[in-house]
Amino acid sequence: MRNLSSTLLQAQKSSARLPYIKVEVVERVGGVTRLSWSRLYTGSEDDFYHAATLPGDGSLLRARVDPNSYLLYLQRVANPGPDSNFGSWSEIAAVSSVSGIALSSSGSTVLLFYVGSDQRTIYVRESNDNGASFGSAIAVVTASSAVGWLAADFGSEGVVTLFYSVGGTVYAIRRSNGSWGSPAAWTNSASTITGLACVYMGDWNIMVTGQDSSSNYKVWTCVYGDGYSASPGTWSSLVELTFSSAGSSVEFHCPYLSFPDVFRAFFVEKYTGTDSYSRPFWSHSLATADFISNLWREPVPFDLSSNYGVAITYWGSYVWLSTPFGVWRASLSPASVTLTDDVIELTSWSEPNSGRVTVVLRNDDGRYREVGSGDYAAIKEGSEFLISPGYRTTAAAEFSSGPSYWIEGWEYISQGGRSHFLIQGGDGWWLLDRWRARHQFSWAQGEKNVFQLLSFLFARAGLEFSAFSTSSALVNQYPAFTIHPRESGATAVRRLLDMVPDVLFFVRDCGYVKNPLADEGSAYSYGSDHAILEGRYTSSTQSINRVQVYGDGIMSERFDWEEIAKVYDRLGQVHDLNLDTLAKAEERGDAALREEQITARGGEILVPTNCGQDLYDVIDITDERAGLSSVKRRVMGITLRYSTLREARYEQRLRLGGV
Repeated sequence: MRNLSSTLLQAQKSSARLPYIKVEVVERVGGVTRLSWSRLYTGSEDDFYHAATLPGDGSLLRARVDPNSYLLYLQRVANPGPDSNFGSWSEIAAVSSVSGIALSSSGSTVLLFYVGSDQRTIYVRESNDNGASFGSAIAVVTASSAVGWLAADFGSEGVVTLFYSVGGTVYAIRRSNGSWGSPAAWTNSASTITGLACVYMGDWNIMVTGQDSSSNYKVWTCVYGDGYSASPGTWSSLVELTFSSAGSSVEFHCPYLSFPDVFRAFFVEKYTGTDSYSRPFWSHSLATADFISNLWREPVPFDLSSNYGVAITYWGSYVWLSTPFGVWRASLSPASVTLTDDVIELTSWSEPNSGRVTVVLRNDDGRYREVGSGDYAAIKEGSEFLISPGYRTTAAAEFSSGPSYWIEGWEYISQGGRSHFLIQGGDGWWLLDRWRARHQFSWAQGEKNVFQLLSFLFARAGLEFSAFSTSSALVNQYPAFTIHPRESGATAVRRLLDMVPDVLFFVRDCGYVKNPLADEGSAYSYGSDHAILEGRYTSSTQSINRVQVYGDGIMSERFDWEEIAKVYDRLGQVHDLNLDTLAKAEERGDAALREEQITARGGEILVPTNCGQDLYDVIDITDERAGLSSVKRRVMGITLRYSTLREARYEQRLRLGGV
């Protein structure tokens, strides 16, 4: 149960309670702003190698290579905005025809890296006035053969690291106290590198596109350590973000990476078969995820055709995208609107494996005729719907943060001289269900535990994932697991949860697991200080009271002898080759019996709204008419109803289960 202030606890138990329910819409998914891009420039420049950065004064620096002359051009826009001139360029140097370029800035210092016409020597030009002027070219290093891709960023204490590729090898070379060291090859391997990007956040966080030794195209992430997630000067292993099988005619190229609020990345997906395309895709990390955890939202296509991708950078409250022929901008501050005063009816349902909400708003003056712009810009399909139940207390209008929902759609209702605007949404289960596997994902036994597999699935749907408590199975079982093509995230999550006793529920935009122990203490009491308006309490026999578990050469049986004595044995069987020890098999059998014990107890109570109630909370109930005195039950479903339309109503119906 969520923590409530003493004044809010007092208010929800009072017979003179005054309802308050806060309803907001925010253009956000999983705690991350959904960027709304505005295109500020459409030019005729050719698509080719390019880069962009925003130094400390907020000016926009863009660099590009002309594919006809192989000349490097630079542009500086002092105060970029919708009325700026993004079409004026200055020639810098003749450069390699097969090599990328890189721009990096820190404060007023800007570094421009490029490869000379010999295709082997990497040069840098430095500016100390936010790119208004640059010094002469300085040779950084000469590679043994043609350089492919460049990426660079400033680290702590002014240290700069440049990364470059030669064939399938990436090299790192540092500048410290104004002097460049010697290049060192990474400790990973790839057969071909088709793009590099990096951003510094505690370490140099790297994104790589290319081919592995089996000719599969991949987008990888890795870390070049500076002491945060990896030791200084060491490489983490390559971790796959997405891939395409050899022979699929799908390639990945040209990644770009930045950290305006979370890690945000663009890369190019290129299909060379019939109806070919070359299209940027974007993704972002979770709000609280470290780069090394490799937790990324499923990549999404960007409405553009480009072979060389989209550079991403930021300054202040805006994120910028750049190609040689285009500039886009988006605000980091999500559009939001509070709808509290217009709510006349609200119903939300939270159940195991699903959650939904319906909100009815007054629209008598037509205020919701044009949603998606102006004051109601946040009201769009997919925006986050925040429902926060509360009461007016002696301190103020107080509330508690419940689950988030995401807008599925809406409808306008005109009847009886009234006009209403109705919004419908689904919770995190809805987002999981809408995610579909683009291809098969497989993990060998011993590769990831159940918690890590669930984290991957939640990230793909753009959701945070954490734990209040865990069973040993959740963190100690490393099953062989496959997500099939087109399988939904919700289905895959349910299959994983079937392997463990843990249960899943949502608070705001984060999914939490907990281990529902039989000796769990009560979190709240009903029937004494907090009234029960209606009650129904049921008890039934278990559909399973004996479980046989078959694993890898192992069989275990678990029994509920009390139930067997009453109704004889009712057999359930589990077959899972991931269970390779007797302890794991016994734990799975116990979990199956625990689930039966929970569902054998049922019923429901209708109560004045408890603002902090969560699914799977243990409560105790006192109802003398039913012979119950501080009897523990588990909350297995929550329906919240609020209404001012026909009759005043603010109540919860709690579906009950055993503890």
